[in-house]
Amino acid sequence: MKKQQKTYLLLALVLTVWGIIGFQVVRAINPTTDESENVPEVKKFKPVEIKKRKEFTIVADYRDPFLGTFEKPKPKSVKVVTPKIKKETPKRNIQYTGFVSTGEKNGTLYFVTIDGNQQMMEVNGSYNEVKLLQGTETYIRVRYNGITDEISLTQ
Repeated sequence: MKKQQKTYLLLALVLTVWGIIGFQVVRAINPTTDESENVPEVKKFKPVEIKKRKEFTIVADYRDPFLGTFEKPKPKSVKVVTPKIKKETPKRNIQYTGFVSTGEKNGTLYFVTIDGNQQMMEVNGSYNEVKLLQGTETYIRVRYNGITDEISLTQ
């Protein structure tokens, strides 16, 4: 055989091998299978029922092999709960009987009866540990003994 014929024969053989390899790669990347054949059968999921086990405890009342003594059980601590007793503060007798506006910016006076004594009070004013927090035409808001109370206008 001539040298040129061997070259052409080897070239054809190399192209055939590379063509087979390329075909295998393309087929692996882009498969042409029918989807209906590969779909697995769908089964309904049924959860397994879990049976409750019997509870048990291990009592280690055997002799300690190193010390030669028995372990004494620790007594359970019992918490004693004492109920909290709230001190009930007596509700004060407070009535809102009216107001007078003086025309100034913050010049409104409110007539407040505290335990039978009528007083004229301004907002943030206090008398006998009763502080007037807020006031309108229909109600006032007062604070005494840490209690905030809203009192409506009485006629």
